[in-house]
Amino acid sequence: MRVLLTSWGSRGDVEPLVALAIEVRELGAEAVVCAPPDEEFVKLLEQAGVPSVPLGPTVHSVVAGPKPPTGEDALKLAPALVAARFETLSAAAEEGCDAILATGLLPAGARDVAEKLGIPYVYACFHTFGLPSRHFAPGMRPGTPSPEGETDNRVLWRQDAERVDALYGGALNSHRAAIGLPPVDNVRDHVFTGSPWLAADPVLCPSEGMTDLDLVPTGAWIRPDDRPLPAALEEFLDSGEPPVYVGFGSMAAYAPKDIARVAIESARGLGRRILLARGWAGLASIDDAGDCFVVGEVNQQALFRRVAAVVHHGGAGTTTTASRAGAPQVVVPRIADQPFWAGRVAELGIGVAHQDPLPTVESLTAALTTALSPATGARAKAVADTIRTDGATVAAKLLVSAKDG
Repeated sequence: MRVLLTSWGSRGDVEPLVALAIEVRELGAEAVVCAPPDEEFVKLLEQAGVPSVPLGPTVHSVVAGPKPPTGEDALKLAPALVAARFETLSAAAEEGCDAILATGLLPAGARDVAEKLGIPYVYACFHTFGLPSRHFAPGMRPGTPSPEGETDNRVLWRQDAERVDALYGGALNSHRAAIGLPPVDNVRDHVFTGSPWLAADPVLCPSEGMTDLDLVPTGAWIRPDDRPLPAALEEFLDSGEPPVYVGFGSMAAYAPKDIARVAIESARGLGRRILLARGWAGLASIDDAGDCFVVGEVNQQALFRRVAAVVHHGGAGTTTTASRAGAPQVVVPRIADQPFWAGRVAELGIGVAHQDPLPTVESLTAALTTALSPATGARAKAVADTIRTDGATVAAKLLVSAKDG
């Protein structure tokens, strides 16, 4: 059996597919990942021995400018990604394909290639935030905003679907027509299907009653990482008390202004050392003091077990990794699902949601004081013991059996 796994988005959208591909391979099947050609992602797939095919432009080229992407940028990107999926997935499937699983930035085009081939299609998501629900409103999306004062969630989600159609509908139906398929009139629901898979930990992201769709929870797809930490980092960790980790992953232009300075001053004010993750935002130390260390891409699973707290943006992957490590968290959400994860961290008592997206030294110090308290630390360790690690295995078994189902 051969399956195509595809995503376009940040590392948090790609790494779970690596975990799934490894588990599919363990079951005797073949998995190929179609993902953005960013060097970081290509290296990640190569290290895992997972065959890959480049899909679309690099994510870095889209999000790493001096300013966040605009609505006009989204209007250009959406049809380009639709075209890339039709071309790339169709070509990758020529060698034989038994199923397609898609995730990441709305993967319009993936289901359509599967439909043409007559094979199963699965849409997977890493949270419930973007799924239609009677309980909460949709997030921000480029396009005509909903009227001010509208509070009916059913109306708001219908208007969200209209925005998706404006972004993707023309391109999707043009490509469908080119391969002999009829048009679709609700792109969002067409992509999501009636039964999306939820690849999230049930403690961190409870799913019951959260959406009108028939969710298939699998648990989070976690790639086991046994890489050793760099020798210089080990030396820093061993030379004093556990530091406060600060990183914003792939946020690039979305990272809070002056966050490195703010974090360093906050940590020092509390008598703590600090560990900065460079990331796409290029975080760097403000001086040459020995209490601050800057690190590139490393094994976070190992690292987070050795830090006093994790300050981050609230991506699904980082939140899950920190929670599994039992590290208290301060989440500074910026976009998309990040406020959801910040809220869950606070609700579970395993950290603090810093909902103001622009921390000051004073506000971050207050948040860290709570996160570093014995009560938060104890709660974080207790919740860590409940985090499941078999999600990718569960999903792989479902996927491998999808052809027969």
